[in-house]
Amino acid sequence: MFPIRDHNPSMRVPFITWALIAANIVVFLMYFPELSSNPRALFAFYGEWALVPAEVSTGLERQTLLTSMFLHGGWLHLIMNMLFLYIFGDNIEDQLGHIGFLIFYLAAGVAAAYAQVWADASSTVPVVGASGAIAGVMGGYLLLFPRARVDILVILVVIFRIFTIPAWIVLGLWFALQLVNGAASGAAGGGVAYWAHAGGFIAGVALLLPLWLRRGGPDYWTQTHGAPPHAETRPTGAAAGRDQFADGPIRSYSRESTVPAPIRRDLQSSRIPSAGRRRPAETESQGTTPRGPWSGN
Repeated sequence: MFPIRDHNPSMRVPFITWALIAANIVVFLMYFPELSSNPRALFAFYGEWALVPAEVSTGLERQTLLTSMFLHGGWLHLIMNMLFLYIFGDNIEDQLGHIGFLIFYLAAGVAAAYAQVWADASSTVPVVGASGAIAGVMGGYLLLFPRARVDILVILVVIFRIFTIPAWIVLGLWFALQLVNGAASGAAGGGVAYWAHAGGFIAGVALLLPLWLRRGGPDYWTQTHGAPPHAETRPTGAAAGRDQFADGPIRSYSRESTVPAPIRRDLQSSRIPSAGRRRPAETESQGTTPRGPWSGN
């Protein structure tokens, strides 16, 4: 079970999100295909560029707090991380602007790395992956859009189904699993940096808390009902009218606002600031193609 798209279109082109995805893929292709057949050489490469908690805890190799964010341990690790960044990154970039999002992403990644160092300061096992920074993106998304709708793919042997559920369930459950698995596995996490994930998620919430408070805090949720303060995408046709789930591939979409019209007008005024440009009202009332993970969200 994992998310494949959200119903929360961005109001600006997410250049930084795309650039981060491209950078992670390019860096991975520069070392993994060649070194993967030689475990000793691969481990030596990670020893130089990955995060080693025992070194960072003593003040050494602090540059690996950044370099480790662009390394991955395998194809599946890379693909899943980039999918999550693709789904959730554009909306946070929309809210923070391009440079603001880049700073936010790197800060969340560094905070996640320090969380792993704190959890297992004596470990000499290299830690790699963008998961901590992406967890920060997910934490910020949960704070700003708790009721944005997210499509998740559930695979049961040969049965494939797509369910649409609120973001707070998807992201809240993911965060809870990191805490449970981290506590059950110990600091080392059985090869998974659960505490880096949890630390990045908490950092993402903390970093966007001032923005959320400026927008009214709980009042912002009240006015938007926790949904994005703009029109969402939603399935039509066979899946229309079923808010709980959608069966099979979603082929067509229409723009439909989940926020009542009076509240939507308030959100468009200066009373609650919103980053990015709003699409014209007439565009929101017409059918458009979804901007999901397979079409450039």
